[in-house]
Amino acid sequence: MNKINPDVDIVNDILKAVLEVQPASVFVNSLYNQYCERGGLSKKQLEGLHSKASKIATINPGKLATLEAIIKKKPTRYKSTMPEIATAVKEKDTATGKIIDAILANYPQHKRVLFLKTKYADDALTAIDITEIQKFKKLLLK
Repeated sequence: MNKINPDVDIVNDILKAVLEVQPASVFVNSLYNQYCERGGLSKKQLEGLHSKASKIATINPGKLATLEAIIKKKPTRYKSTMPEIATAVKEKDTATGKIIDAILANYPQHKRVLFLKTKYADDALTAIDITEIQKFKKLLLK
């Protein structure tokens, strides 16, 4: 894409015009420094510059219209919404609970089974814990 006249820089002209009227504006100074360093501004920054520049009567309305066109040409970035976390209700494995209760009925002081029972109550049993309960069933319940 070839520019018709690359010497014309509307954004720079508007920044300089706003700086002449409002030299103490921190926002415009920041935009000007960023434009000089990086060579461009984001859509939101350009919208902020347009709102500042539209309040100044000395700026040519044609330049403001060109700035509006530049703003409309830039893509609008939307933040995506957070994905919904699957809150599938886990059904407790009642068979595992019955095995734990049966082991504790015969051996009420078994520390590891007591620990696994508290984990079972909190719904945090892993596959390894379940296999361990099955192993205890084979060893302790005959």
